[in-house]
Amino acid sequence: MDHVPFDDAETYEPEDGWGRAALAGSDEFTFEWFEKPAGHSSPMHDHENEQVCVCLEGELTIHTEEETVVLGEYDSVWLESWETHRVENATDERAVGLDVFAPGRGFDFWTDREE
Repeated sequence: MDHVPFDDAETYEPEDGWGRAALAGSDEFTFEWFEKPAGHSSPMHDHENEQVCVCLEGELTIHTEEETVVLGEYDSVWLESWETHRVENATDERAVGLDVFAPGRGFDFWTDREE
């Protein structure tokens, strides 16, 4: 068993106000809690990992090259490996979500990213 108390989770901020925390996981899958400030969007990107994004608080808008969906509280979306996407908080309130990645990934996806 690998217990990760939320207050002890490894955290990082890819951009100001966009906080992420690594929850319990493995090489096969990882869980990342995140918060997005009002008006924030990640850049369009893709990765080898499949991704499930769950909205825990507020509203998140997921954009792909093909479509856009709006997630309300507890709604979720699945993204295929290499599917180009971005996650946006288009509201005036903070949004909170949970990302699940398979296979697992580390923070270096954002911290070592070159634009």
